[in-house]
Amino acid sequence: MSQIITLFSNTEIDHSWSFADKTRKDTAYITHGYHRYPAKFIPQIVSRLAEKYTKEGDLIVDPFGGCGTTLVESKVMGRLSVGVDINPVAVLITKAKITPIESEEIEEAFIALKKTLDTYNKNTKINVLKHERIDYWFKPEEKRKLTFIFVEISKLENQDIRDFLYCGFSNILKNCSIWLQKSNKPTRDLNKKPSDPLPTFYKQVKMMLRGNAQFYKLLKEKNYFEISSKLYCADARTIPTEDNSVSLIVTSPPYVTSYEYADLHQLTALWFDYTKDLTDFRKRFIGTSYHSKKELVLNSALAEEIRKELLKKDKKTAEEVATYFSEMNQVFIEMKRMLKKGGKTCIVIGNTSLKGVEILNAEVFAEQLQNLGLNAVEIIKRDIPSKNLPSVRDEKTGKFAKVSDNNKVFAYPTEYILIMEK
Repeated sequence: MSQIITLFSNTEIDHSWSFADKTRKDTAYITHGYHRYPAKFIPQIVSRLAEKYTKEGDLIVDPFGGCGTTLVESKVMGRLSVGVDINPVAVLITKAKITPIESEEIEEAFIALKKTLDTYNKNTKINVLKHERIDYWFKPEEKRKLTFIFVEISKLENQDIRDFLYCGFSNILKNCSIWLQKSNKPTRDLNKKPSDPLPTFYKQVKMMLRGNAQFYKLLKEKNYFEISSKLYCADARTIPTEDNSVSLIVTSPPYVTSYEYADLHQLTALWFDYTKDLTDFRKRFIGTSYHSKKELVLNSALAEEIRKELLKKDKKTAEEVATYFSEMNQVFIEMKRMLKKGGKTCIVIGNTSLKGVEILNAEVFAEQLQNLGLNAVEIIKRDIPSKNLPSVRDEKTGKFAKVSDNNKVFAYPTEYILIMEK
């Protein structure tokens, strides 16, 4: 048995890291509750790690920025931060969440916008575009109202206010569509009565206004307004950060089926014209089967073993997993480059199984990082009481499944936080 496997098998669950006592209000405080997001880690994980391994003014980086949890927490703790994400939807959400806006200014803009939106009636002239994918998800009346909201937001001159309202608009799309409400998977519910876009949008923005006011007040009290949070829509393998400059990396990488993120965010991607075509959108994500297979360097005996096991079951899945591990290894090389000597990387990741083969993401990552010269400081195992992630997969196909399915296996009941040091 390898040293890594032994290390992991001796790791007990540390319940203090599950934050089971935290309510939705605690995990969605300030701007954290602006937008739903799959596999979102809670801010308490970031703040605890930042508290332990950094001091004010240090630089924290999140190479898989997602919806900006690391950046928001870094800012309210007085740490500089850089976040990147390949997904423009994630960047849109993060931009809104890390930008405090003076309450009076944003409320004034919203009152004026609402006044215009309240004039809506069936005779309002709206240039509704014909779009096959949008028509697949939205009924004509909801589509018409959403177009009206979208166009009116886009007329606003202040970029920060526009992004704030765009973020709110993005978060109501699922409710106003015929996407099955209880499903993260893209599934239509032809019997669903979509929410009315106008009152839904107003309610969403009012919730966000409260979050923004708290965020603004907190930063003002701590005098952290000028704390820099930089955000890039970029690949995690090329992060615009200097060598040996980063004190802490906190990130939760996508799972091997990361193209599912493209599927989950398609409503926003379609409305904002981030993509014309879902297949093209999927190709941008780490480890997808669309990437070229040249020069796969897994840098892990465990990863090679997993690939071998999968090849017996399904060649395509084996290739996807090998591509994923190879691309993650490239990300780790980039992480090592950025970290200061003594800097830590904290990776939040769970294991899963595909085609009946255990995919030991955490163990593979630890081995890859070790082979790149980083040392394991601590392996934390935590249970996940509240992750907004489909937690059940079909054992045969590996695809997300319903809780009632016979072949179900729980995909991420626990996860690890790998803490490695340069």
